[in-house]
Amino acid sequence: MLTVLLTSPRVAPGLLTWEAWSLLRSASLVTAPAGHPQLAALSAAGINVEVADAPADGAAAGGPGQSDTAAGGPGQSDTAAGGPGKSGTVWLAPPGSYDVPDGAATVAGAVDLPGSHFLDLVVVMDRLRTGCPWDAKQTHMSLTPHLLEEPYEALEALESGDFEAFREELGDVLFQVVFHARIAEDFSIDDVADGIVEKLIRRHPHVFGDVTVADAEEVKRNWDAIKRQEKNERAAVSLTEETFTSALDGVPFGQPALALAAQLQRRAGRAGVPAELMNLAARDAHPDGIGPSLGPEIGTELFRLVARAREAGLDPELELRAAARRYRDRVRAWEKSRTTTPSDF
Repeated sequence: MLTVLLTSPRVAPGLLTWEAWSLLRSASLVTAPAGHPQLAALSAAGINVEVADAPADGAAAGGPGQSDTAAGGPGQSDTAAGGPGKSGTVWLAPPGSYDVPDGAATVAGAVDLPGSHFLDLVVVMDRLRTGCPWDAKQTHMSLTPHLLEEPYEALEALESGDFEAFREELGDVLFQVVFHARIAEDFSIDDVADGIVEKLIRRHPHVFGDVTVADAEEVKRNWDAIKRQEKNERAAVSLTEETFTSALDGVPFGQPALALAAQLQRRAGRAGVPAELMNLAARDAHPDGIGPSLGPEIGTELFRLVARAREAGLDPELELRAAARRYRDRVRAWEKSRTTTPSDF
């Protein structure tokens, strides 16, 4: 009887399940391909392994003419099984994907932790960076368009309701993070992960500490308070003379205008900034009355529409995108209605 032992390339050799170790110790024959990462661990554990490129022919089915008893069924004799307490042949499959022969049993020898497949992406990225001419010459700046485009493609897939496409697009977003971390000389992907883990733990004292919150709104207030404290602490240790910190610090102005306006308003509102300051936008655009008047008026009106959307609990960016999709559908319907059919000829 053949049992295929499956192991993971993401788990250190020797870290096998109890079921796997029990199987290996009771096997009449253990075989594995040359170079299998588990060979050294098994040898150190006193398990003899026969190096072979493939399982023995007929092992899965029990071999030509082998009876059910010899194959390991009830009443199996010691001699048929390979000696006292022996259970048959174990084949250590190459780590990763492997086609199990018909009739063979399988045992999972190692269990991946959630998120461990991320290591595969890190390894692939390293090979691309060193083995692909295109990937090797990329820089942070050359990848900037992709850093902007990929999240929007993921958002489009989400809005379409195609979650398979959404999963794929999230992979593209994740790839950009790993790519930039691989290019960086001053930090690694582990530094990136450490940074966000530390931030999340620090800003969730109600989860990782002893703070009690009443609802999600209190979580947001605590988050903002902790964030302001972090900025003040950074300013205190700064060697520059500029120590002023603003509630708007850190708002990326490279984002789309509607999203920028919404984020500025959210930050200002949480900091207690008077709402009437929004009315100064048009006047400040051309304080001397120089320049076209229509542009600032339109900009101010858009800014006010963002405020109206926020007051209604809506995201102006998403609402505009929804309106754009509705318009797209109407244009396509109009175009289809004008399509020439064969009967028109």
